[in-house]
Amino acid sequence: MSTSFPPSRVPLRGAVDLAAIAAAREAQAAAEQRLASGEVPPPASLVVEATEATFQTEVIDRSFQVPVIVDLGTARSQASALLSPVLEKLVRDDAGAWLLVRIDAELEPRIAQALQAQAVPTVYAIIKQQPMVLFEGVADETRVRQILDEVLRVAAANGLTGRVGDPAAVPDEPEADPRFDAAYDAIDAGDWDAADAAYRDILSTHPADPDAQAGIGQVALLRRTDGADPVAVLAAADAAPDSLEAQALAADVELLTGRVDEAFARIVELVRRTSGDERAAAKDHLIGLFALVGDADPRVGKARTALANALF
Repeated sequence: MSTSFPPSRVPLRGAVDLAAIAAAREAQAAAEQRLASGEVPPPASLVVEATEATFQTEVIDRSFQVPVIVDLGTARSQASALLSPVLEKLVRDDAGAWLLVRIDAELEPRIAQALQAQAVPTVYAIIKQQPMVLFEGVADETRVRQILDEVLRVAAANGLTGRVGDPAAVPDEPEADPRFDAAYDAIDAGDWDAADAAYRDILSTHPADPDAQAGIGQVALLRRTDGADPVAVLAAADAAPDSLEAQALAADVELLTGRVDEAFARIVELVRRTSGDERAAAKDHLIGLFALVGDADPRVGKARTALANALF
């Protein structure tokens, strides 16, 4: 019997499904209410410690008010000891434009796992609950300053221009576009044409909308894998290692089931073994998968390096 993929399992930007965009809006409204009501009190300083128990308040909720920079390190790491003073100086220099949150990866392994940390220290920016990897290891003040300036630019573009502890820093969220609801309903119904049309309608008036752009890619992935039997797809790919069609579909299936590294590696190896038009098509398919996961995901950066090595 064929085993198809329900839309709710499709990963958006790496691990969150399409329907979760609506849930994210609800999460933002709830966080803003907690901030405005005082349920989330102002931080005691510009540098705070967070644990799994306080992560929601110290990181997620506050990320709807100002950018939160997470310094994930360990007490035993010499690199962490070198980096932390640099971040502390810069957060004081910026006088509350962002909040520095320190997390010990050894004491809070579940947070490190959720953030997909590959090394310590790793520094993240959290803006409206969305994490971005900024850099790993030690960086000098000049480089960190440049990175933080870009974070503040992105934050301002998302309406975060206030200061730590300022209730007025919580931005007014624009009214949700009902066309997204039409796209979600179409996805739930398995109507890929209607879902694609709804997202393209949004882009006709808001060409840079990232959710609509991502949605089109997700719908294309759903269309390609509609009705696919995962076991049969992977078996067919094993039997035809040089078939672009078989390998591309297998990579799509792996992405849907959360096996992101495996999906990337599969197409990288196909690029390595092929040439000409077939190689170009394999590369294009992989770039499309990168867009689905998002450049902020460290697995994309790793796979881009592997792709470059395979090409050259």
